[in-house]
Amino acid sequence: MTGPSNRQLFEAYALPERMAPRLRVNFVASLDGAATRGGRSGGLGNAADRAAMTVLRTLADVIVVGAGTVRTEGYGGMQLPAEAIAWREENWLSEQPPLAVVSSSLDLPPEHPFFAEAVVRPLVLTHAAAPAERRRALAEVAEVIDCGEVSVEPELLVQALAERGMPQILCEGGPHLFGELIAADVVDELCLSLSPLLLGGEAGRIARGVVEAPRRMRLLHAYPADDLLLLRYERAS
Repeated sequence: MTGPSNRQLFEAYALPERMAPRLRVNFVASLDGAATRGGRSGGLGNAADRAAMTVLRTLADVIVVGAGTVRTEGYGGMQLPAEAIAWREENWLSEQPPLAVVSSSLDLPPEHPFFAEAVVRPLVLTHAAAPAERRRALAEVAEVIDCGEVSVEPELLVQALAERGMPQILCEGGPHLFGELIAADVVDELCLSLSPLLLGGEAGRIARGVVEAPRRMRLLHAYPADDLLLLRYERAS
């Protein structure tokens, strides 16, 4: 497979400033805009897409994902390979970035693989009005953080993670969470793998929301990997 080397990927996705909060979103989509194939995103990518995802995870302080995506994509026990761990240690980072799930209802059982198979204690990003009993149960297996009074507010989510020493945030979906982040204007980057597939069907887009919230983005790179294209956009000034 042709495409950028691992070294080139680290250079291509390098962060401009580690201390300033930055929220990246990573997705894969088909040529006709589908965010999933057979209900999951994994069927759209290739080896280069997976290599780029590993690099993005390696560079991140924390990986944020919506509760629906945790259920659909089977998050649990995520662990970076040895090469990525070595890079993080050389750059004064922890061996593994923690996973954080965004949930208002806290409708994830403590025995879910997201918690039970975690290699680093995970985070739960919720709000003060979330169900108290579920909060107590999840507090046994994760750090529960309020990011709002009656709903999860994206601005407070970014602030809460930065205050805990995790300013470099990688969001891996899903579409509803991405739509909320767009509406709140907290998205600094979109890293998009454009899959060479025309899919059809009824699959949704990578972002879904109740309102349109146009945001101008600027292309940073476009790397071909066979017929897949690795795109990186950042917020336009």
